[in-house]
Amino acid sequence: MSAVLRVGRQVRWYVRELTDEAAYDRYVAHLRAAHPEICAPSRREFERMRTDRQESDPRQGFRCC
Repeated sequence: MSAVLRVGRQVRWYVRELTDEAAYDRYVAHLRAAHPEICAPSRREFERMRTDRQESDPRQGFRCC
């Protein structure tokens, strides 16, 4: 594998972790490992659940609007 490709993959991984884009992938992996009988939600449903949870708990962050 070339060094450029390896560095590109590392940068991609870092950016996905930094922006929390990988949260859905981790959630689906957890569901499949711990609860295989439960059907994983779509990415849209996951993001809606996550947003609802953050907005309902003031400790999760401040939302002005």
